[in-house]
Amino acid sequence: MLRARARGLPRGQPNMSVPTTEPSQRSQRSADTQRGRRTYAALCAGVLAVGLCALALGHGDLGDRNLRDILLSLRAVRIAAAFLTGASLAVAGVLVQGLFRNPLASPSVLGTTAGASLGGQLALLSFQLLLAKDGAPSLQPSLVVPIGCLLGALLSLLVVLAIARRNGELLVLLLVGFILSSLLLSIGDFIISLSQESWELGRAMVAFVLGGLSGTGTQQVALATPLVACALVAAWLWGRPLDLMLSGEEEAASLGVDVPQLRLWTVIWASILTGAAVSIGGNVGFVGLVVPHALRGFVGVEHRKLVPACALAGGGFVVLCDLISRAVPAHSEVPLSVVTGLVGAPVFLSLLLRMTRGDGHV
Repeated sequence: MLRARARGLPRGQPNMSVPTTEPSQRSQRSADTQRGRRTYAALCAGVLAVGLCALALGHGDLGDRNLRDILLSLRAVRIAAAFLTGASLAVAGVLVQGLFRNPLASPSVLGTTAGASLGGQLALLSFQLLLAKDGAPSLQPSLVVPIGCLLGALLSLLVVLAIARRNGELLVLLLVGFILSSLLLSIGDFIISLSQESWELGRAMVAFVLGGLSGTGTQQVALATPLVACALVAAWLWGRPLDLMLSGEEEAASLGVDVPQLRLWTVIWASILTGAAVSIGGNVGFVGLVVPHALRGFVGVEHRKLVPACALAGGGFVVLCDLISRAVPAHSEVPLSVVTGLVGAPVFLSLLLRMTRGDGHV
């Protein structure tokens, strides 16, 4: 009404030359909310369906009453391990992509994936060389490898933070992570070459590097669950500052975000998630890259919406890939990283082509 009077229009006559955008914005927000709810419902239904299939399918006959409880218990532990692995990697991917403001970043760029893998390899080697010589070859390294993975991820994280503290730029952090990953992977390859002298150790080393959940038990899941739960909650709590980071570090700092503190804790929680995932399932690729990239088109770029959606989708994706690895007819299970790569790479390529079809860049 004030605009109409200022322009000399009669009282009560609407100003058709200045259309309001509030109804359209409200309708857009309502549509986004409905789409997000449908996405969450579909994810929950998909995770439930995949979990039930993973419980029902596998080696062994559930019709045998003597074996039913044992088989269901083993499969339930494996499903929990697969879900934790996928959720950890997917949310770590969300954090890393939000930190670098790049949807093509993966958790491995920080170097903690290679550090956790090297820690697990050193734990296997130490167990074989030290414990087996003391006459305890039957002792299962149920906690040796997970603890080694977590320590390896922690040490690599400390190296990255110590070097990047001198220069807090993201480019320096990225280069340090890349160089550290190359170094640790080379050391890991050297350890694998040394382990080939022992057939059992060499096979265990290769199986760990390729990823898999066949040897995962309740102790590994119990060790990783508190770490994953705390990291998921922290990732959700840091969602608002990460949203502001999308507009640039200077803009986020002007809006009150402590950028160095945000960068530090984002790296820490992403590293914890990555180390926990490697301690459970070994090296599993493409989860932290594909899942966040695929869900942004459904739930948006807000991290507080993206984190729980990626946790559900990532967990369900790895449960599905583990089910496929068990269902493939072969003399032994197909490594989990092979299945995630075969499924994830074409999906990611199709998403990338769809994004670049319109304007030629991501």
